[in-house]
Amino acid sequence: MLNLLQTTVSKPSGAIGLGLTVLHVLIALLAPVIAPYDPTMQNADAILLAPNAEHWMGTDSLGRDVFSRVVHGGRLAISVTFAAAVIATLWGGFAGIFFGAVGGRVDEYSMRIVDAFLSMPWLLFLLLIISIGGAGPATIIPTLGFFYGVAILRVVRGAAMQVATRDYVTAARARGENIWPIISREMFPNLSDILLVEGAMRWSWMLLAFSSLSFLGFGATPPTPDWGLMVAQQRSLISTAPWAVFWPCFALSTLIIGINLLADAIGKALGLDRATAIAV
Repeated sequence: MLNLLQTTVSKPSGAIGLGLTVLHVLIALLAPVIAPYDPTMQNADAILLAPNAEHWMGTDSLGRDVFSRVVHGGRLAISVTFAAAVIATLWGGFAGIFFGAVGGRVDEYSMRIVDAFLSMPWLLFLLLIISIGGAGPATIIPTLGFFYGVAILRVVRGAAMQVATRDYVTAARARGENIWPIISREMFPNLSDILLVEGAMRWSWMLLAFSSLSFLGFGATPPTPDWGLMVAQQRSLISTAPWAVFWPCFALSTLIIGINLLADAIGKALGLDRATAIAV
């Protein structure tokens, strides 16, 4: 792991990606200490103030400190999407390895179902499920985990099909081992790298999806400080108070860029070609 970290940060993109990701996570964890004001506190005497010495990023239409809200804004998004990314990686990775190892009609029929899911307008289905089950984390986490797990399944299955033809897997089959020991001892250790990279990549996409849901009113609920919700609430004032929209967008963009750079650097350090894996 230490060698992987050293190889990843040896490239400028990897160092920048790791730095941005760690910085955002630390800010989210330390938000109550860093923020100078209560992110939900309204102040009628400080409405739409431009950035100044007291309010570094200005205030919004309700007089709330934008800096405090931006600092707190990543807490819900990071926690919810990270949990969803773990779920997606676990179930999608396991299913992908299983179908790749079994092959035959089970794999063929399962992939047609997967293809059907991938062809669906996922955002509409997300909105439908969340509107029925509620906009809380208890609904959003498994919903994001399921939909993004399908995409991970497709990629991992392609890689598993290649591993299934290796000599050590053939030897395990020849010894009479059943499918579960083959998956756990022979295939999973050789596919953990691609699971790591795919999980990181899907995490960044989930962040964008969660912010989109919050923007549409199906993610975080007022007065919760959330980047997508902040943009939705202040977008009508973008011409008069652009700071209230710019800073949450900047925070979300830098986090997504950081995770993508980190995932790409990890993939290169591990010698993985995602384009080849997806094409299989």
